[in-house]
Amino acid sequence: MVSAWLAATALPCAAKETEPRFQSRDHVSLLPLMLRSIASAMRLEASPQTPVQAAILRDASQRLAPQDEVGEFAIAQSALRPFVVEGDAIAVSLTGLPGDAARGRALVLDRGNTCILCHSGPFPEANFQGDLAPDLAGTGSRWTEGQLRLRLVDASRLNPATIMPSYYRVDGLVNVGQAFRGKPILTAEQIEDMVAYLVTLRQ
Repeated sequence: MVSAWLAATALPCAAKETEPRFQSRDHVSLLPLMLRSIASAMRLEASPQTPVQAAILRDASQRLAPQDEVGEFAIAQSALRPFVVEGDAIAVSLTGLPGDAARGRALVLDRGNTCILCHSGPFPEANFQGDLAPDLAGTGSRWTEGQLRLRLVDASRLNPATIMPSYYRVDGLVNVGQAFRGKPILTAEQIEDMVAYLVTLRQ
């Protein structure tokens, strides 16, 4: 039955980049074929679609819509401010201006940005902090401003196996939710605000 096959092979419908990534162009080239197969099977199935199946079909239809891939990539890239990676850091502010630490703290505590879903830190008012990633206490003592900036922009440049989202990247991602396609999770201004706050966390 198609339902059983879908249960075994369903693609995750994540709003952000998920791990593991496809590691080669060969795998990436197979994705449209996989999605066409799923979409075709679901259209042929007589039984009503479950919410998960419907979500997969919508995602497949959107991915398979005719598009100029080169043009789409260029448009997505234009949403980003240019930056230069030097070693393990981005030394220069993405906006050319310092961020606001108070706004940055609010962003770190905003569960929509996932920081405290994985990290804990010196946030006594925040319940149910994460334990999947390092404690943010002392962050400013462990890393420079530039190192923190790169970790927020695209931590996968430092560790390809990381589960940390790439907050300021639009290319080479898989299973990206419709709301995030073609734009970064955080703006350049938000990145700078978070950097301004994290660098103050010293031990």
